[in-house]
Amino acid sequence: MKKPSDPDSQKTEGSDPAADHLAHGIRVLRAEKNQPLSEVEAEARLHQEGYESFRWHDVPGVVYPRHRHEQDECLWVLEGVLDIALTDAPSQTIRLQPGDRIYLPARFPHRASTPADSSPNGVTYLVGQKNAQ
Repeated sequence: MKKPSDPDSQKTEGSDPAADHLAHGIRVLRAEKNQPLSEVEAEARLHQEGYESFRWHDVPGVVYPRHRHEQDECLWVLEGVLDIALTDAPSQTIRLQPGDRIYLPARFPHRASTPADSSPNGVTYLVGQKNAQ
């Protein structure tokens, strides 16, 4: 499984140093280890960034086939593990853990899944959506 911190991931000059910038405008931000955010703080940050948000939960083993959204989307993991597949190649799967988030541009095809062997409680995350610009 490719981790966005691999040397072949792209960094955008002058951007957030904590973010991994991948192709097509995808950004992955890993958990703030020294200052973890509560659900309320994470939701407030999404709203500050212009996203409408809601809380979502999936049980272990859930798989969403390849799909796309008409809005820009941010998935912010609160509990559990969420895998986001950017292509059919396993090396293009990003594992998100508590505090991690991914920003996906509108209409970008992807798959999402909750590993069957992950937390018995599955995954809980915030879904932020805003109209594409």
